[in-house]
Amino acid sequence: MEKLIEIRNISAGYDNNVVLEDGTMDIYAGDFIGVIGPNGGGKTTLLKTVLGLIKPLSGEIIYHIGRDRIGYLPQVNQVDKRFPISVIDVVRSGKAKAKRHFFTPNHADIAKAEKLLDEAGIPELRDKAIGELSGGQMQRVFLCRALMSDPQLLILDEPETFVDNKFEGELYAMLRQLNKRMAILLVSHDLGTIAYYVKTIACVNRNLHYHPSNIISAEQLAAYNCPLQIITHGDIPHTVLKVHNHEHTHDKHGHTH
Repeated sequence: MEKLIEIRNISAGYDNNVVLEDGTMDIYAGDFIGVIGPNGGGKTTLLKTVLGLIKPLSGEIIYHIGRDRIGYLPQVNQVDKRFPISVIDVVRSGKAKAKRHFFTPNHADIAKAEKLLDEAGIPELRDKAIGELSGGQMQRVFLCRALMSDPQLLILDEPETFVDNKFEGELYAMLRQLNKRMAILLVSHDLGTIAYYVKTIACVNRNLHYHPSNIISAEQLAAYNCPLQIITHGDIPHTVLKVHNHEHTHDKHGHTH
């Protein structure tokens, strides 16, 4: 299997405040890795370091692919909806050369952006302003943007946040299809759902522990110092953890963390 990225003993943070410490993991073609952990545990810091948005304080990341072959879907709450830009231009901006020559019409890029919007089921949004969209529509648009560069690795930061259950199900179905041609690194706090889709799991709570399976026990999570509780229904594999002393929060699904 082709190795895309090597993460070697990295520590990362902000202003010398270490958030992630001594993390090691490899990402291969065909991987679908779910990244879980508590708020503030270092999940987003890991993503930003892999994306090159922040430099490791120590350790190194070895890239076997160009960084322009990494697609990124941010959390929708990080998007400034007041920015006056159309949907088609948001999608176009995902192409590296479009960023350098954004105001020069490129018919091939426009046609590709339109095709992606059509495949995502939102061709009618082409000329809408980004501020007019719902959370689910924005996620679709930014997923199209992330796919403009034909990435070998797609990185998503809690894509199920601020969207309805219908879109969440559609999103995971799309990701399963995309995983046939690209590796995926998905940050989520919803292990009860992602365990049904991902192939392997990385637990991040200051340290990074890679688990080479999508089935993970309460004992393993405790050993990884990853204090999550999982509540789910139906045929999705799940584990219920014993009560612990960490402060609990509730997400939109009613899951406790």
